[in-house]
Amino acid sequence: MTGYGKAETEFNDNKISVEIKSLNSKQFDVNLRIPLIYKDKELEIRNKLLPGVERGKIDCTILVDSSDKPPVSKINRNAIESYYLEIKEIAKFLDISEPSDWCSVLMRLPETIKTEAAELDEAEWKIVERTIDEAMTAFVQFRTQEGEMLEKVFVDKIHNISLLSKEIEKYESSRIEKIKSRIQESFHKMEIVYDENRFEQEMVYYMDRLDISEEKARLSNHLNYFSETMTGEKSQGRKLGFIVQEIGREINTLGSKSNHADMQKIVVQMKDELEQVKEQILNVL
Repeated sequence: MTGYGKAETEFNDNKISVEIKSLNSKQFDVNLRIPLIYKDKELEIRNKLLPGVERGKIDCTILVDSSDKPPVSKINRNAIESYYLEIKEIAKFLDISEPSDWCSVLMRLPETIKTEAAELDEAEWKIVERTIDEAMTAFVQFRTQEGEMLEKVFVDKIHNISLLSKEIEKYESSRIEKIKSRIQESFHKMEIVYDENRFEQEMVYYMDRLDISEEKARLSNHLNYFSETMTGEKSQGRKLGFIVQEIGREINTLGSKSNHADMQKIVVQMKDELEQVKEQILNVL
């Protein structure tokens, strides 16, 4: 499910900002963008996000304006001394002149400057933790609002499918008579003589194959089950997705068995309503 939450605070004249964004995903996938000083807290941050996010592709960004404490840089005297002695020995061995500008040469060599990263102040980390919690609260509120909107969409669409399935009933009896009349007309046009009793027996078998009573009953059960599941416990997104698949199968079977223009139009409408549910079902946790 998509979501967004942001929180800001200040600590020692530094502005701390936490932003959490999510996109649809079947797994819990977190991408953290945090200052180097917080790297040791990465696992704690992930554990803070998991209960409220549950699943999704998450981008969590922590920014501290003017916050990165300036690194402490020191000249590595041991390295410079070692380089100096080595260069003097090599110059003597190769019988070449020593550098005229020792400082320029030595300071370009690796590890002549040591940079010590500043340590994380625990008081600052407590502030960051609180800011993450505030961002998560805003994030969950955003998702809740989106979930309420999706619930209205699903209720409307499932209700429409239920109403459309009931409209099919008024065409069922006339459908059988039309099919029967169409077959008899074809026999007459081809001047085929047939046995009435045998014809009725075949029609019973044929109509049994076109009977949609079971499909309507299963469709009704699936629609009710979807509504019950939607109002049940949280994290039912996958289950609702499976139910939608079953609803689609029953609607497809109704279409293949209908053999009636008006009924097929209704089936197309049902498919349209269900497709709109499918488009949004991935947004449900």
